[in-house]
Amino acid sequence: MSFKVIALAFSLMVAATLLSLRQSETPASLVKQQLIRRADELLNAVQLLQATKTDIAQSQLLQQRFREVRLAYKRLEWATEYFDPLTARQVNGPPVPETEFSGLVIQPNGLQVIEGYLFPNLDWKKKHELKGFLDQLAVNAAEFGEYFRRADLQDWQILDAIKLEVFRIEILGLNDSDNPLSKRCFTESAAALQSLREVAGYYGTVPEFDPAIIYLQTPTSFDRFDRTAFIIRYANPLTKSLQALKTQLKLPDIRYNRLLNQDATTLFDANAFNRNAYTAEPGDSATTEKIVLGKKLFFDPVLSGNGKRSCASCHQPNLAFTDGLIKNKDVTGKKMISRNTPTLINAALQPAQFYDLRVPSLEEQASDVVRNRDEMHGDLQIAIGKLWPDTNYRKLFNIAYPKQGRAVIDTFEVANALASYVRSLTALNSRFDSYMQGDKSAMKKTELAGFNLFMGKARCGTCHYLPLFNGALPPRYMQMEAEVIGVPQKKNGKHIDPDLGLYSIQSGDFNRHAFKTTTVRNAARTAPYMHNGVFQTLEEVIDFYNKGGGMGTGIKIENQTLDAEPLNLNKKEKTELIDFIRSLDSR
Repeated sequence: MSFKVIALAFSLMVAATLLSLRQSETPASLVKQQLIRRADELLNAVQLLQATKTDIAQSQLLQQRFREVRLAYKRLEWATEYFDPLTARQVNGPPVPETEFSGLVIQPNGLQVIEGYLFPNLDWKKKHELKGFLDQLAVNAAEFGEYFRRADLQDWQILDAIKLEVFRIEILGLNDSDNPLSKRCFTESAAALQSLREVAGYYGTVPEFDPAIIYLQTPTSFDRFDRTAFIIRYANPLTKSLQALKTQLKLPDIRYNRLLNQDATTLFDANAFNRNAYTAEPGDSATTEKIVLGKKLFFDPVLSGNGKRSCASCHQPNLAFTDGLIKNKDVTGKKMISRNTPTLINAALQPAQFYDLRVPSLEEQASDVVRNRDEMHGDLQIAIGKLWPDTNYRKLFNIAYPKQGRAVIDTFEVANALASYVRSLTALNSRFDSYMQGDKSAMKKTELAGFNLFMGKARCGTCHYLPLFNGALPPRYMQMEAEVIGVPQKKNGKHIDPDLGLYSIQSGDFNRHAFKTTTVRNAARTAPYMHNGVFQTLEEVIDFYNKGGGMGTGIKIENQTLDAEPLNLNKKEKTELIDFIRSLDSR
């Protein structure tokens, strides 16, 4: 046999082997290879930034290479946030310390911290600190590569993760929330979608990617970008197509309890959010029977120490489950309680309760309020002794919590029934929701302009996250944010309110005067505002933010997390912003 024939035979054998290998590669394995490449690209970009000399002459080059690092990360973000969230938090977490429920303090690190050293101008005097953050960033970038090399990725997880990234872009990617100084949110979001398009292509064609990418790449200013149009015309069709692709592939329907339901086709589906997400056990979920019982308990003063105050005394249905007061009186009627009464509508859609985030469940919230000396000064153990002899209550408890040979009521059953009633108050049915679901007559032009202001120039959406408009961090919704905005003791006052907020629960100077980011939904019905009820109108609230919060109005507070720069909203814009907020009222 000649050499040429042998060479040809060998070539055919190699080609057949390579073809066989390609045919045996699964979409998940191809995605894994892509992620390893992306992780290596991120590490290379970080190392290139590390190698750039830190001096004024290199400022522009440093900034350009930082932007390249961010783009490299955005191409990987969909996977890091889903599969390796702890490392992702170190790479692109907030630039302020955070305290976990366990008391563990997470110090700021990563891209958002590094950005502060490079923008708007290089802080060369702190180059040694910058080097430390860059070194840690390189370690974390390398960890991504190691993680994906050993990861076992499942198809259903991959498609779930890329849909969540589109949601992340809608909520966080259009408002410079993680790059407020370098300001490249549209370019970064387009890069993220391009990476998702490549991943989805291993499973099938999703043509809706291209129009969304083109829209993000169309030159426009931050303030003029039409976020309503992007969501309705591009993002909603895209996430619907991704969900349809998952259904078409007949992937395993593996579910777990989380706030944003896995089969949500858009952020605005009527059933997109799970009111039972933060229950401790599946058996604690709200049922019709529990809700009926919980409602009766909610309006019954039997739970209070003096038998005169019920939950509804302060959370009145006709006032969106608030009381319309700056602060309510204590159970004796002789003094004020310490804080303003918040709404209970959609309280189930947040992973922590109270202004200071001191409990993680509605059950613990109910128990806390009942035993609070100022609020109800009751005792659930004593209360169940009063409830059991009541034949009506005994019947309702037996229906809601059936047990063989029941002889008593459990205190947790009381708390769970009350929590179940509060879970029934979940209502994402405003005119804004109707508009996002396709009813173009649901909102006026001024309200739509207000939404774009809310998500853009006014920067409300960087803390009050779409579509819940509270501080539950999307799209995982496992963390409830607290902010220091510098609320004054008196309107137009120059002294901060003395309430220390989260600091009383979790020490650390960064927590002084930090309070939960409450929902903006139904805000038009829930005046007065802030934890101390200092503002009587929405106009006063908007004016406070427009000036830059407490620092912007002259209050001395070193740890304010709200940007102290004025928003420069004009009278028309303020009116449009309030018009939008009014469109969030439940119906």
